[in-house]
Amino acid sequence: MKDTKKQIWDVAVIGGGPAGMMAAGRAAELGASVILIEKNSNLGKKLLLTGGGRCNVTNAEFDTRKLLEKFKGNGKFLFSTFAQYGVRESLHFFNSRNMATKVEAENRVFPVSDSSKSVLDVLVAYIKEGKVTVLSNSPVAEILEKKPTHKINSIILKNGQEIFAKSFVVATGGKAYPETGSTGDGFVWLSKLGHTIVKPDSSLVPVIIKEAWIKSLQGVTLSDVKISLVQNGKKQETKKGKILFTHFGVSGPTILNMSKKVNELLSYGDLCLSLDIMPKFNFSSLNTELQNLIKKNTNKKIKNALCDLIPSALVPIVLDLANINPDTFANSVKREERVALMKILKDIPMKVGGLLGLENSIVSSGGVDLKEVDFKTMRSQLFSNLYFVGDILNIDRPSGGYSLQLCWTTGFVAGSNAVK
Repeated sequence: MKDTKKQIWDVAVIGGGPAGMMAAGRAAELGASVILIEKNSNLGKKLLLTGGGRCNVTNAEFDTRKLLEKFKGNGKFLFSTFAQYGVRESLHFFNSRNMATKVEAENRVFPVSDSSKSVLDVLVAYIKEGKVTVLSNSPVAEILEKKPTHKINSIILKNGQEIFAKSFVVATGGKAYPETGSTGDGFVWLSKLGHTIVKPDSSLVPVIIKEAWIKSLQGVTLSDVKISLVQNGKKQETKKGKILFTHFGVSGPTILNMSKKVNELLSYGDLCLSLDIMPKFNFSSLNTELQNLIKKNTNKKIKNALCDLIPSALVPIVLDLANINPDTFANSVKREERVALMKILKDIPMKVGGLLGLENSIVSSGGVDLKEVDFKTMRSQLFSNLYFVGDILNIDRPSGGYSLQLCWTTGFVAGSNAVK
C-alpha cells in the first residue's frame, strides 16, 4: 500500500461498488491518479449478490427513450447522461474484456457464465489497469468543504486519516442490503454539506403474505402468471411475469416491480394479491381444458390429474381453496366443484402482510435530490468538484438490469468529468 497521507490525488472515489469502480476506472483510464476508498475488506460485495448471484448486467433496450421511460419521472433528468454512455457502450465494455453476455426474458442481460464474479473480475481488472489505489477496510467519517470556495477539500476516515484530492466522487449507494455496507452514510455527510436528501425507502422488495400455506410453496417459481393488486374489491395494478414463493411470501421480478405500489396502497387499508396462474385461458377455454383433463384422467384422483395442468406443489392448495377433496376421482368431480376450481386457478387470493423492509430491499428509493445535480457531468450543483453516481441519487427504477446500467452510465460520466 502506498503512503496516501500526504498525496493530493486527482480523484478520490468513496465506495467500491459497481458505480464507484466504473468511475475510478474511467478517471484512471484518462490518466488521473485515483484512490478508491472502500469500507469493506473487498470490493463489490453487493454486486456479487445481484440477480441471485448471476448479475443482471443491463437491459438490452437500445432505444434510449424507451429505456428511460422505465425510470418514470426521473428519465427526463438522464437523457444527457445516457447520450454519452448507454447500453450499447456498457455491453461493449464487458464484451471487449472477454465477458460474453446473453439476453434472457424481458431483455435482461446476464454473463454467459451465470456468475456475478465475472462482472466483478472485469471491473477489478479495469481499475488495476489504471493503477487505481484501493484503500479497503476504510470507513469514511465525513467530507470536509473548503469554505468559502464551494469546493470539497478532503475526506476524513474513521481512523483519523485525511485524504486530499482535486475531485471527489460519492458512490456509497443507498440503504438497501445494509449488511453489504449500504447503510446510508453518504446521505449523512451530504446532508451536513447542505444537499437535500429525499428520505430513503425500500423500492424493490419482497412482499409478505399472511396465508400459512405460503410456506409449503417455498422455492416454487411460476414463470408466466398474472398478478393483480386488489383493494376494496378493485384492481389497482396488474402485471404479467415471474413469481417466486418464499417462506414468508412472494418475490421474483414481477413482485419486486410492484412492491413500491404495494407500499403506497398499504397506507390506505387492507390489500390483496390476486394470482392468475392460467393467464392464457379465459373462463370458457379453461372450462374446456378442465373437462378434457377429467375425461383423459377419468379413473385418477383429481389431485393426480391436476399435476398435468399445474405444478404439483400447488395442487393441494388449489383443491383446498376450491373446497374439493383431493382423493375424489376425476370422474366424480361435480360441475359446481369444477367451476370453483376454475375460479381459483384464475384468482388465488393472498392477503398482503407488508413488505420485508430496507434490509431486504434490492434497491432503495430516496437519495440526493436530482435538482441539485448537473446530469451532463454528474457534478453537484453546490460544489464544483463533487460528483454523484449510482444509488446515492434519488432515482426509482424497476428490476431488470436498470440499476446496474445506471451505475455504468453515471460512473463513466462522473469519472470522465472528475478528471477535467
